[in-house]
Amino acid sequence: MPELPEVETIRLGLTKYLIGHKIEDVEIRVAKIFEGNSKDIIGAIVNDVRRFGKGLVIDLSNKNSLAIHIKLTGQLIYRGRETSKIQISKEKVGEGLPNKFTHIIFKLDKNSFLYYNDQRRFGWIKVLATSEVGELPFFKNMGPEPFKDLTLSKLEKIISGKNTAIKMLLMDQTRIGGIGNIYANDALNLAKIDPRRPAKSLSKQETKVLYDSILKVMEKSFKYGGASELTFVNVLGQEGEYQNHSRVYGKKGGKCPNCGGEIKKVFLGGRGTFFCERCQI
Repeated sequence: MPELPEVETIRLGLTKYLIGHKIEDVEIRVAKIFEGNSKDIIGAIVNDVRRFGKGLVIDLSNKNSLAIHIKLTGQLIYRGRETSKIQISKEKVGEGLPNKFTHIIFKLDKNSFLYYNDQRRFGWIKVLATSEVGELPFFKNMGPEPFKDLTLSKLEKIISGKNTAIKMLLMDQTRIGGIGNIYANDALNLAKIDPRRPAKSLSKQETKVLYDSILKVMEKSFKYGGASELTFVNVLGQEGEYQNHSRVYGKKGGKCPNCGGEIKKVFLGGRGTFFCERCQI
């Protein structure tokens, strides 16, 4: 599932290409993905694009918003005159747009379009008043997120007294927003902490190292435009490159970047977990 760096990459792209456009029409091809009245957004101009953890909010000029969660395989791809010559990823998107995975089409002014693709159809788009965005359960129940309001002291409180495996706690969106499987694996490797350890077993120094490691691996992902593990692309339909620079995620049998030990794979909470038994203690 796209995590904070991937969704932030999408937000930045939407901010660049979508703000100022008027929504002229909406074509809904799969009804279960779109919730609300499309008439409430037609004729409105895009004013802002915000992110809450792994969720996006497009604010409109008529005091309505689009709340979006792309879930596992969702894509938001903008096509207009200024992007018409930019080649999209055929592997991740397909031969062209729209295609069989295009479920919502926002028709914009200036002969531009915003396409929502989703192979698994797990994502959602909701129309609601801007004032009500914060009341959506997904946003309301989200924990503090890196680079925004997750401080070291907050992380210490989140970890304190918890028997949960540290990796699973990092991925709990009600505890910390935005961290998923990729960056939990890599941050714990950088911090040399075994992902299976009970969270409460971490010392204050280990917690500080982990906090810094979370920020470092995410900053690295920002640099490479996110990770295109499954179908992630930016708003131009291009792949990210972090998957080519990850520390341990997806590298079973490879060498640990810390010590050269063999990277192992186990499952925690049903999720593939990559780590080095030699240096992650």
